Amino acid sequence: MTNTKEIAKAIFTVNRHAKTAPEPQHLYHLKKEAIKQLLKENKAKKIGLHFSNHPKLSNQHSTILVKVDDYYFHILPEKKDFQELKHLGKLDQNYRNPKTKMSLSQAKRILYNYMKWQPKKSNKKHYSSYYTPSSLGKMEWPPTKSHYN
Repeated sequence: MTNTKEIAKAIFTVNRHAKTAPEPQHLYHLKKEAIKQLLKENKAKKIGLHFSNHPKLSNQHSTILVKVDDYYFHILPEKKDFQELKHLGKLDQNYRNPKTKMSLSQAKRILYNYMKWQPKKSNKKHYSSYYTPSSLGKMEWPPTKSHYN
């Protein structure tokens, strides 16, 4: 069984990669589900609400500050969180996470194991970035439409 510190490092690594990923949805989902499970097991603690640094459509919204081991993360609140948690105001830059070195693949493996998930196999074919699908063999022959009418 992986300890809470390793899980926190893995969440930190996944979150850091999600911020720059072209399609971060899966990484953010992984982070959210791992934190949800840690909260359920009392291995994480909700600290309070923060105003987000990234307002949606110019509307201020709040996120929950969650502490996992020595790490802090933000997740989206549910309605009950507004009644149960203290609002801490704007984001406090004093909440800093420790420096962490872990590969994304290792982090995902730790979180998948912790949550007993199976990684999804991609059905996409991976081509070199130089690959251009050929249209050879896809043309009608003999041509059915005459271009010379």
